[in-house]
Amino acid sequence: MLTRRLFATVAIASAVALTGIAGTMTAAIAQSKELVYLTPGLDLAFWRYLSKGIENVATKGGYTYQALDSGNNAQTQLKNAKDAIARGVAGIIISPTDSSTAPAVLDLAKQANIPVVIADIGTDSGDYVSFIISDNYQGANGVGKALAEAMKAAGKQDGSVGIVGISQARLNGQARTKGFKDAMTEAGITKEAGLQQMQTYTADETFKFTQDMTTANPDMKGLFVQTDGPTLGALQAIKAARLTGDVLVAGFDGVPEFVPLLQSGELVVSGMQQPYLMGQESGRAMVEHLSGKTPEKKILVPIKIVTSKNIEQELPTIKETVFANEM
Repeated sequence: MLTRRLFATVAIASAVALTGIAGTMTAAIAQSKELVYLTPGLDLAFWRYLSKGIENVATKGGYTYQALDSGNNAQTQLKNAKDAIARGVAGIIISPTDSSTAPAVLDLAKQANIPVVIADIGTDSGDYVSFIISDNYQGANGVGKALAEAMKAAGKQDGSVGIVGISQARLNGQARTKGFKDAMTEAGITKEAGLQQMQTYTADETFKFTQDMTTANPDMKGLFVQTDGPTLGALQAIKAARLTGDVLVAGFDGVPEFVPLLQSGELVVSGMQQPYLMGQESGRAMVEHLSGKTPEKKILVPIKIVTSKNIEQELPTIKETVFANEM
């Protein structure tokens, strides 16, 4: 009888202890004050600027912050997501490697009851708190119109136009290509020099793409590069081939190096997303959700069409919203 009572007492004590541990773990997760950003690659200025915008809002809201680099690899992205979920972060903000890889992260986060905000790129499916995106179609359409105008002014409208695009598996990549092509068609510039899709998103990769395109298309007079660092590679390739001024270049996004290039006219136009502002909006949406508010499901951030004609006027604004005050 005494033995049974002893075992019962031990069992009750063990149960209480286990309940206490579980309760402590649940409370720790519930009280977590960490936000994590899953980014395709901080080596690209755009994602670095966006990360700084998130961090600005997160720290002001009393949260700790960490950016986890996926290296443009879906498996690394998934591992980073699992690590963040395992330590019970308060929320995840993700710019997926492409739209098809986002659902796997969203599903895991949903199972763990961790909210997710999507900052750019988009997702093919899944549940999320808010989606912050630039108007990629209109931005690329504006870039196309500016390039078409410059080609016509230089008497190059009969030449072909090439595109070095970001992944066309991304919704934003599809929108940029369509917006640009629609502008070219509307302007009556219909010869195409092909589309190359980035894999590493480096200047060296686009240098090679541009070399191949200009060699294969001697009549190429225009080129649209769909993100910033690679645009510098395209300009280097054109300069090396002594085609500066012969092939007009349009870019997308922005790095400080673009400013003198726009001022000199070596770069005709860039459709500059405002990544620092996008990061702030992403962080704000997450902090609002965690405080019990309901942010807008989709937040659209405008793109600035910056040319050699308006660069001086736009410079004060883009120093902060585009370059995150790195200039």
